[in-house]
Amino acid sequence: MSVQSHIEALTAKHATLEYELHSEQCRPSPDLSRISSIKRRKLEIKDEINRITH
Repeated sequence: MSVQSHIEALTAKHATLEYELHSEQCRPSPDLSRISSIKRRKLEIKDEINRITH
């Protein structure tokens, strides 16, 4: 897997997590532990993208 395709895959995962986060936050009774988990995974992906690109 090339670096560019790896970054694209990570970006797609980040976007999917953003959608999941938005969906969870819009529920009448959001699961705060799930929100926290999604945010943590998003941050890990963002950190990995930054590590690769810099």
